[in-house]
Amino acid sequence: MSRYARQIVLPEVGDAGQARLAAAHVLVVGAGGLGVPVLQYLAGAGVGAITLVDPDRVERGNLHRQTLFGESRIGLPKAEAAAAVLADLNPEVRVTPLVTSLDPSNAPGLVAAADVVLDCADSFAASYVLSDACLAAAKPFISASALGLGGYVGGFCGGAPSLRAVFPDLPERAATCATAGVLGPVVGLLGMLQAQMALGILLGLAPSPLGQVVSYEAAGLRFSGFRFDGAPEPEHALRFLAPGAIEAGDFVVDLRGAEEAPVPAAPQARRAGVEAVTDGPLPLPGQRAVLACRSGLRAWAAARRLERVWDGPILLVAMGDPVPALEAS
Repeated sequence: MSRYARQIVLPEVGDAGQARLAAAHVLVVGAGGLGVPVLQYLAGAGVGAITLVDPDRVERGNLHRQTLFGESRIGLPKAEAAAAVLADLNPEVRVTPLVTSLDPSNAPGLVAAADVVLDCADSFAASYVLSDACLAAAKPFISASALGLGGYVGGFCGGAPSLRAVFPDLPERAATCATAGVLGPVVGLLGMLQAQMALGILLGLAPSPLGQVVSYEAAGLRFSGFRFDGAPEPEHALRFLAPGAIEAGDFVVDLRGAEEAPVPAAPQARRAGVEAVTDGPLPLPGQRAVLACRSGLRAWAAARRLERVWDGPILLVAMGDPVPALEAS
């Protein structure tokens, strides 16, 4: 127990708390800038089992914030590379790496097996899919997002309102780390807050991190936050569909151009931009409308347009990015 001596001495932890950590199973989705500090601090604290989901590979352009990796691991699957490093950090922790994307088809099973779920993917689609699954399973959900010099982390579900209750809609336009950039310490700090929230839930610390959002702005070194314990769940919510769950009878619109995605989301898909989604034919009665794009953001915006002229079921598909190939040395 000398490994954990500095935290067991805390009255909030003790032998009983350490035993709770050792018996816990945490699901971490994403091994990037948020996931790296989450994984390091949860493994260091002695969380017994971690399931890590990430489809991507280590890239040189991400090393400035994904400090768990180094040059020798460029091109390797991040989930497997992270598991190898964590095994050296704390061999008592069982890390199960899954080199796959999180989507509505696998989220319920992964969430059901976990005590706490951490969203470190920094993806609109993954955040809402995980929130929906955690709300249904009454599992605590810790989500964070970082961009530029700021971001937020919040505790949802598990008895608190869901992510949708606080963020019921997406902005019409949103930048990403790839387009707007992000400073390494900013995303690292938010990831550490995620780890602290998860440990607080597992240890039963009061007040609970659930029902709370904390924001950080690095430009002025400012923290702010609010509680949302009484936020109502939205009556109508746009749901995501796994790419593999598109059916032959669905009315499919692929919002990506042929240059972005030479292979459409489905053989019957019609290509159209967000503004033109209602210019062509509409779904037939009884059909599902399926709107596909890379991240889910354009699909969300197109769905809001389609809702104005059609009241049938609308589902969103985030097709994601292709996994990068092994970088040449």
